[in-house]
Formats: sequence, structure tokens, C-alpha cells
Amino acid sequence: MPDDRPVALDEYPVHQVPLSMKHVATGDRNAYDRCIFHVFDHQGRALLILGLGVYPNVGVIDAYATLRLGDTLHAVRASDALDDDTRMKMAVGPLRILVERPLKDFVLSCAADPDDPDGLSYEINWSADFPALWEPHHLQRRGARLTLEGRRFVQAGRCDGWIRVAGEEIRLSADGWTGTRDRSWGTRPLPGEEGGRLAEEHRTEGFHWLWCPVRFEDRFLMVITQEDADGYRTLNDATLVRDGERDRQLGWPQAEITYRSGTRHPERAVVHLGDFLKPSELGVEILASSPLAVGAGYPPADDWQHGTWRGRGWTDRRTYDLSDPAAHPLAAYGVTDHAARFTLDGQTGHGIFEHGSFGRHDPSGFTGFDSVAP
Repeated sequence: MPDDRPVALDEYPVHQVPLSMKHVATGDRNAYDRCIFHVFDHQGRALLILGLGVYPNVGVIDAYATLRLGDTLHAVRASDALDDDTRMKMAVGPLRILVERPLKDFVLSCAADPDDPDGLSYEINWSADFPALWEPHHLQRRGARLTLEGRRFVQAGRCDGWIRVAGEEIRLSADGWTGTRDRSWGTRPLPGEEGGRLAEEHRTEGFHWLWCPVRFEDRFLMVITQEDADGYRTLNDATLVRDGERDRQLGWPQAEITYRSGTRHPERAVVHLGDFLKPSELGVEILASSPLAVGAGYPPADDWQHGTWRGRGWTDRRTYDLSDPAAHPLAAYGVTDHAARFTLDGQTGHGIFEHGSFGRHDPSGFTGFDSVAP
């Protein structure tokens, strides 16, 4: 018989539907609830990406951390069975996210591996500098079927603490490091999803994605776009946040991206922003890059993906050599997170330039999945 006893969260007035907080309101196997954090220095030396996810209808909780340092990517991944206490304690294996003050202060940690003193470990205090900002409601369909529905908010802040790896300790300081984060939940395809006739008859011709949370000294900017092969935009937002002021909408962002020859790897970009009163340009200089399909478990990773059942108490640590892109051919068909330096209205800021472009994209001149910049 199923165990339907109440769980600790049921003590709080947070219910949205007449169910225990143990259950989600959908039976879709693709239900998910997760977060991602970025931590990076302003010189482009180190880029740490970490996250944790819960997949209630497949009974899995997992987490990951990747650190790019030079051409080496250090990765830690962990997965376990989801239990009733997990929602109140976000920890899997050596990886933990502690919410000290919701929407404000977090402690991010990875315990050292006693069998590998040179392996990745860290303890970082992450503090928000600006209020959390809702992103647009995200929907994707294949034919008539809704395949993705996500609700997300984004935030930027500062970090301090330490990272240890390969015999080195890196100290983080609030004036030299930036943090961004994204919190999302809903449904999105998990490995093993069978799309049936709709997937067969509605194949993706192209996908073009831009997601940019940027922290300046006195303001926070969020830009997000998603386009189909013909340039039709299915997701669009550009919003500027400043304390004490109403959020300012900056219209229909248009990105001019300069790609490295023979690739779709961005080297720099200009994003045209503005409202009727004041058009502006967001300048982008790439500092460090980390493909999410390598180490972090995002599609189309071939060694591990989020929501995959690996048995109880699974932990995996490994390193990847990123000096030769040809060694990771699938990375080009996933999203890459780039730590970047941004300029806007005479100010310099730092944030993430997350970009994915594969298949046909008419506005960029890409004609298919094998098309690259000249």
C-alpha cells in the first residue's frame, strides 16, 4: 500500500491543492522542482555552477557542481531516492544548499572526498543584492501536446567563502565575485521520455536561446529570448530592477552575436535594448565558458542527466579536459553558460550569458545542425 501519512511541510499553511505536500498536483512523470547557482570571479579565472533538483513522480533527488578552472572542468554529481524529509533539507551526497533566509541568504557547500584530497570542495555564502524577478511563464509544445511548462524567478548577488581543488584554495570576496541564481518548477522532459507520433512528426528544426542575468552596482538586468528556426519568438523579456523604483521594461531585445569562426561559440555580443524614451546597448565580453552538457547533467549529456535513477547513494566525481572541443561533440547541441563582463549606460557589470543555438536559425544565417559561423 502507498504511504500516505502527512509530512513535515503539511504543518505549514502553504498548500495549493487538497493534497499532502508529499504529492504534486500532476501525475506527469516529468514533474520537476530545482535550482541553479552561478559563482564566478570578475577576471574569468573560475566559473562554478551548481544545482539541485527533485523529480517527485520518478522518486529521484539529485545535485551537481562543476568548476571550470583553466581548461579543466571538475565535476561532482550525486543522486538518491527522494524521501519525505528531502523538501526541508536540500542535500544529496556531499552537496548541500542551505536556505538561511528565503530569497536572501544561502550557504552552498560540497564536502571534501576523504579518498581524494585534490577533489572539489567548497563553502560559499551567497547573498542577494536585488529582489527576485519573475521570468516569463515558459511553455513549449510538440504539436498539440504540452511538453514543458515552467515557472521561474531569477536573482543576482555577491559571494564570499572558499573553493578547494587540486591542492589550491581560492578565496571568494564580495568585491571580486558575482553570483546569480535561477529557481524553477513545473514539467520538462526527463530522460526516457517517449514522444510518440507527435515527436516523430514535429521534429525540432532549430532552437535559439539567450538567458542573461546581469548584476551592476546599483541595478539588476534580466534578458531572456527563445526563438524557433524561422526567428519566431516564443519567449521574450528584458527588465531592469533598481531598489525603490518600479521595474523598467526594456522592450524587444535584439542580440548581435559574434561567433568564433567554425563554431557557434560566442566571443562577444551587443544586445539592443530600450523603451520608447531611451534605447540602449548591452555590451557582452565572454570571460569563461562551461557547457551544461558536460558534467552538469543537462541534455544531451551522455554520461548522466538530471532525474535519472542511479540507485541509492550514488556519487560520481570526475574531471573533463575542455581544451579540445572535439572531445565533447554533444556539447554543441546543448546550452553553454558563459561568465561575462557587461557594459550598459557607462556602467560595468558581471553576469551570465547563457546561450544555445543549434539547428536552423534564419536571423543568424544558420541553415541546419551542421551550420557554423564563417
